[in-house]
Amino acid sequence: MTKRTYYSLILILGSLTALAPFSIDMYLPGFPAIAKDLDTTPAKVSLTLSGFFIGISAGQLLYGPLLDHFGRKKPLYFGLSLYILASIACIWVKNIDSLIVLRFIEAIGACVATVASVAMVRDLFPVQDSAKVFSLLMLVLGVSPMVAPTVGGIVTANFGWQAVFIILSIIGAVLLLAVILWLPNSFKPDPSHSLKPEPIIRDFISVIVEPQFYTYALTGAISFAGLFAYVSGSPMIFMSVFKVNEQVYGWIFAFLSIGFIGASQLNNLVLRRFKSEQIIPVALRTQLLIGFIFLVASYNDWLNLGITIFMLFLFLSCIGFANPNMAALSLAPFSKKAGTASALMGAIQMGMGSLISVVISMFDEPSTLPMIAAMAGSASIANIVYLVGKRTIKHEVEIGENAEAGLVH
Repeated sequence: MTKRTYYSLILILGSLTALAPFSIDMYLPGFPAIAKDLDTTPAKVSLTLSGFFIGISAGQLLYGPLLDHFGRKKPLYFGLSLYILASIACIWVKNIDSLIVLRFIEAIGACVATVASVAMVRDLFPVQDSAKVFSLLMLVLGVSPMVAPTVGGIVTANFGWQAVFIILSIIGAVLLLAVILWLPNSFKPDPSHSLKPEPIIRDFISVIVEPQFYTYALTGAISFAGLFAYVSGSPMIFMSVFKVNEQVYGWIFAFLSIGFIGASQLNNLVLRRFKSEQIIPVALRTQLLIGFIFLVASYNDWLNLGITIFMLFLFLSCIGFANPNMAALSLAPFSKKAGTASALMGAIQMGMGSLISVVISMFDEPSTLPMIAAMAGSASIANIVYLVGKRTIKHEVEIGENAEAGLVH
């Protein structure tokens, strides 16, 4: 493989990985405009976000078996085509219920890009290069929350929120063309791989009963739900409570993403001195402390725009430290079922995100309290699940013990 081919593949796979996050982040500045045009509230508009999370969660479980049965490219053709059609349909919606349904369909289409790109890293690159490749994909993925809301804010302010979905449909079409023209057939279809529910469910059950998996996957998903609470609640807080415009909101969102992304990259340096098992409890307890202080400040009406941004930056940074370590320890016990475990972990994470975004959508009055209470609550429950779950783990498999087997299979 030439260097040009290597980096071309990284760019395509990274762009596929970023499609779903970009589709979320880019339309957030348009919440007030969507609410006004569709004669509803920003809180009800956040249900379109819940619909997207549910679609991503369901798609995680759907595409794993399909990618093994049909190969990588056919499911990509289907999913990206579905994404493009749903994005185009979003431009013409006349009511909020239609937008909720279309965002769910859009997510089902987008999800294949994430799942297939992870599988194709294992197909296309040597095992010893996998960690490096995933790090490069994370750099491409990290651009999304910094660029998407800023671009979305500018586009919404100047051309209307519908223009965001025009851009998303064009991005989907460009990715589909790239898959057709430049992405190789990396995996031979395996018709013997069963698509029947029974063996698939059996595999999922065998994963979820593993104490190390359910401890770290559930703790990670509940802790990560604080990020979903922020994503769901931030349009109302910044644009309705603090009265910033779409473009300023985009810049704030981009700045706060530096906390999450920066912490996850800094985590790689910290891992040179400390194990994941040591980092996780510190990150969780710090997240809980910050969430509690944030909640007290919100309840007593002590918050202004600057303090809110500062507290969110700290809270999201804690998630940036905790999440990669819990994901790695969730998958550590598995070799042959690493793909199943990964899909299940993603589905649980998105399921928690869907739940917390639905809760936040129930509050119509502009206030910082619902979002911050949800964030503090997620931190509290995550700490409890972690403490209880750790007691059930008899032998903790450390990161790397099954790493090579997991990547091979």
